[in-house]
Amino acid sequence: MDHLFSSYQLKGLKLKNRVVMPPMCQYSVTNKDGIATDWHYLHYVSRAIGGAGFIIIEMTDVEPDGRITDYDLGLWSDDQIPALTRIVDACHQYGAKVGIQIAHAGRKAEDAAVPVAPSAIPFDNKSKTPRALSTEEVQEMVEKFRFAVRRAVKAGMDAIEIHGAHGYLIHQFHSPLTNKRTDEYGKELTKFGKEVIQAAKSEMPSDMPLIMRISAKEYVEGGYGIEESIEFSREYQKAGVNAFHVSAGGEGPIAAAGKPGTHVAYQVPLAREIKKALNIPVIAVGRLDEPALANAIIGNEDADLVAVGRGMLRNPYWTLEAAAKLNKEITIPKQYETGFPKK
Repeated sequence: MDHLFSSYQLKGLKLKNRVVMPPMCQYSVTNKDGIATDWHYLHYVSRAIGGAGFIIIEMTDVEPDGRITDYDLGLWSDDQIPALTRIVDACHQYGAKVGIQIAHAGRKAEDAAVPVAPSAIPFDNKSKTPRALSTEEVQEMVEKFRFAVRRAVKAGMDAIEIHGAHGYLIHQFHSPLTNKRTDEYGKELTKFGKEVIQAAKSEMPSDMPLIMRISAKEYVEGGYGIEESIEFSREYQKAGVNAFHVSAGGEGPIAAAGKPGTHVAYQVPLAREIKKALNIPVIAVGRLDEPALANAIIGNEDADLVAVGRGMLRNPYWTLEAAAKLNKEITIPKQYETGFPKK
């Protein structure tokens, strides 16, 4: 039976275990230039030393005004490639594979003078009202995603993740709450996302997997649920997505009736439904920090990979400790061997 420390392969991506470090914004760029710093290097490489099989670098944006804040990573310039390559090369030394999440914040770009979105609808009454992109600008945005993916490939990434969740630009296009357009990108809500996927695939090696992060449920009155997300995910799968990273929420103020769960594994049923309906690999995420729970998700075939976010923020060596608790084999850096129980 498969378990958290069994190997896994997705196209040409060969992972030593099923533990994923999910993308988590660090807001730590120092010169507002989108270039990764020593903080990012230490942050990611320590998790590679700590045993994670797959590390996904945080939300990295396709243009300056696509950032949540001016302190986020970017891939709109070749100048941003070398610092990422340094991180990837170091993580590879410790047996981890590395992906990167390519994104645009859309109306949730807090530091943009005038954010852009499918429609001129603010996130909430404290947010700036975005400017609706013209049809031509939407097409130009697809190309910005393309060039960012091209740079990610040049940086040596092992996989690409497209961010279609948490209320950011692609999510804004496929949500009827935020896409009120009358052009082709309003008549077909998945058109923008599909074009981004196709553009990304055209820049990627044929054996490199494309992952998509989605919110499988919107916790807001009138928002979509799992049935709708299965349908738009099916369209994205046809366009070229090889796996889904299944999260939830992020679009609109949270209504009392739709308040998300706070118990452990509350999003796992969503990942399981996507996996079952589309027969596609999925990454489960959301309060999965307990090793026995993460292991059970793999063993019960609810998901193919498990993302551990806050647990890894607290402990870079979460994966090594999880293996010790579960009595599973894992390579421990020789410098740390005396800190772990002998088999």
